[in-house]
Formats: sequence, structure tokens, C-alpha cells
Amino acid sequence: MKKYLLCLGLLCALVFPAASADNFAKERLVAWCIVPFDAKKRGPAARSQMLKRLGLKRVAYDWRAQHVKEFEEEILQYKKHGLEFFAFWSAHEEAFRLFKKYKLHPQIWNTLPSPKADTQEARVSAAARVMLPLVAQAKQLDCKLGLYNHGGWGGEPANLVAVCKYLRQHHKAKHVGIVYNLHHGHGHIADFKQSLKLMQPYLHCLNLNGMNEGAKPKILSLGKGQHEAAMIATIRRSGYSGPIGILDHRNDTDAEIALKENLEGLEKILK
Repeated sequence: MKKYLLCLGLLCALVFPAASADNFAKERLVAWCIVPFDAKKRGPAARSQMLKRLGLKRVAYDWRAQHVKEFEEEILQYKKHGLEFFAFWSAHEEAFRLFKKYKLHPQIWNTLPSPKADTQEARVSAAARVMLPLVAQAKQLDCKLGLYNHGGWGGEPANLVAVCKYLRQHHKAKHVGIVYNLHHGHGHIADFKQSLKLMQPYLHCLNLNGMNEGAKPKILSLGKGQHEAAMIATIRRSGYSGPIGILDHRNDTDAEIALKENLEGLEKILK
């Protein structure tokens, strides 16, 4: 029996490298889309307490105009509860001022645009030009910039990679990478292995979601879809050891319930 368990353990180590497995640990996961999408409309203190209850320690902060006045309190509450301000959605000068004040260096996530041009080369350079002001700001703040897939031309893995390469080669932007969201990638379920391999050298974060054909529904808890178990197995076999996110993104659901469902579903898949 001992020999069998030893062999099984060695097999698991070969199939799923340890570094890859560690980034699925609860304390390493990133909570995403939990601010404007929370049905309970929590404030910074209640949100931090909720995350601590769940055992989550990293947050990617999304916001709307009404949340700007809470930016500083959000930072203070994360500090109080031992949470990492892992990423910030889009751009806002008040947030950037506070990052300097509190010496924070979160990733900055921004949708890659889908420019219209006659050639692929022209589209790549046009998309890169649009991003240049934020590329410069992120570098000044010593933050990574993640090009975020949100549909259209700018959501395609090959185009995300092409713009990353362009910015790195022509603007010395080594801090620029990709944030890839499964909930915006239903069109690449079938070729996910190839897409992941293409993006992997540039990935800053990979956000998970339950995945059914045709995005029905688009947002689904982990473990309730047809394809995410196989896709997660692909991620683990790839050796990707970077950040992994789980999300709420459901206006009609308490963010704590949504995150808990994803944690439970992920645990079952990993077992």
C-alpha cells in the first residue's frame, strides 16, 4: 500500500508540477468583480471582513464613480485585515495618487481596444498607441499593466500577445502583460490549450469561470459547467504558476455566496 501511495504521489507530481498547484491555494487566489457586482453593496470595512471570513487574501479592485470617495478607506481596510491590494481596474488619478502615498504597486488592468485598420500590423500598432499613456503611468508607479480581454479584436489571445510584443519591443514596456478571463473567452474553449501556451509568457493573471458552450450562462460558478474542469487541468499541466482569480460578477448575488460557491467548486475540481 505504501509503495502504491508513493507511486501515486510521484505521478501527481509529474502531471501537476508543485509550482502550478501552489497558485490554486486559497490564500493565493485573487477575488475579482466583488465591488459594484455585490448584491449586498458592502462598503470597504464589510467587504474586507467578508474576504477574511472566506480566507481570501488578495483583491483585484473594480469600481464605479460612486466608489471613488471610498478609495482611501478601501486601502486602509485592506491593510487592517491583512489583504493584498493586488490589482486595480482601469485608471483614475486619485487611485494613482493614493498608490504613491501608501507605496502600493498593484497590477493595473485595462481592456485592450479593438481598432479598425486595413491590416493586422496597423491594428496592432494602433492598439498599442492607445495604451501608451497608461503604459507610461504604470511604469512610473512601478506597477504591472495587464491588457484585459473583453471581447472583440482586443479580446483575442493572438492579438493580446501581438500588442504585448509590440509594446515590449518598441517601447521597452516589459511590465506589460495579459489578464485573461475565461468568462470573456468562451470562443476559445476548444483551443484553450493552444491559446494558453501562446499567452503564458505574458500572463499577469488568469481569471476562472464555469464554462458552458455558447456562454449559457456567461457567468457560472466553478464546478457547474461543462468545460472548466478540463481547462483547469490544462492550466495545471502547463506549469503556469502565476496568479489565479475567482469572481462574483453577478448583480443579483451576495458576493460572499458567489465566492464561496467558486471556492467549493474549485476544491472539488482540484481533488
